[in-house]
Amino acid sequence: MVRFMAFSIRRAWHGFWKNGLMSLAATATMVLVLVLLAGLIILVTGLNATLDYVQSEVQVVAYLKDSTTQQDVIALETTLQRMPQVTQVKFVSKAQAYQDFLARHPGEADVINSLPNNPLPASLQINLSDPSNYVDVATYLNSEPGVDHVMNIQQTVEQLNTVIGVLQTGGTVLLVIVGLIVLFIVVNTIRLAVVARADEIEIMRLVGASDAFIRWPFIIEGAMVGLFGAAITNVLLLLSQGPITGFMAEYFKVLPVEASATVGPTIGLIVLGAGVGIGVLGSFLSVRSYLIR
Repeated sequence: MVRFMAFSIRRAWHGFWKNGLMSLAATATMVLVLVLLAGLIILVTGLNATLDYVQSEVQVVAYLKDSTTQQDVIALETTLQRMPQVTQVKFVSKAQAYQDFLARHPGEADVINSLPNNPLPASLQINLSDPSNYVDVATYLNSEPGVDHVMNIQQTVEQLNTVIGVLQTGGTVLLVIVGLIVLFIVVNTIRLAVVARADEIEIMRLVGASDAFIRWPFIIEGAMVGLFGAAITNVLLLLSQGPITGFMAEYFKVLPVEASATVGPTIGLIVLGAGVGIGVLGSFLSVRSYLIR
């Protein structure tokens, strides 16, 4: 078995360099699809981190009427905290709302200070265990006489979900298309090698060589295409890790999400597995179609 594998590897190595131009084209295209794969993973990781953060920060904000008493507020807080959909309830007084507004909009200080009274209402900020629970909590709050109106950012989360879904679908479609192109190039690269050795293969068949004996060198040759493509891609990812990490950190700096480990061993292993897998599959399909004739 060891001698057979050594023989197959030598023949595969010889075939890889004998069809150098096609092997180079297959490897270059393999690098392209693997770079796209790694980029898609990095992008989706960042988008999912953003989505998880936004979803965790989804709040139902209930603005209270000025006539609502402290006892009414405490009773409302107690009821909300008992609801399974609610994880946290925070009361923001009129004075605190005023200070928060000035902190966010310092340029409007003169305008709001010119008013005879503080126009900002007190509110309750309710964190949810799941954004989809908004309807139940909002319905309850709207039925309370002490609540003036309810505001939420559920629509923002839904829009973000839509954007991420479109990007994920578009990236996957692009990846599949380029993957099929790579598979086509690998199949034809190996097929050219098979046709070039047609006489040799026929002689091997006449002397009793099995299909496996004929097939394995070509499969290993396809694996070499994938292996070289994955190696080049991983080197490119390693060299670009600094810029990628900096870009992700800058992109997500407004959110407390971790973006510094977007390029790592996991992506390297995925790239390696995908490259070798596509190469082996392309070789297998090519040789199989020839041997069943």
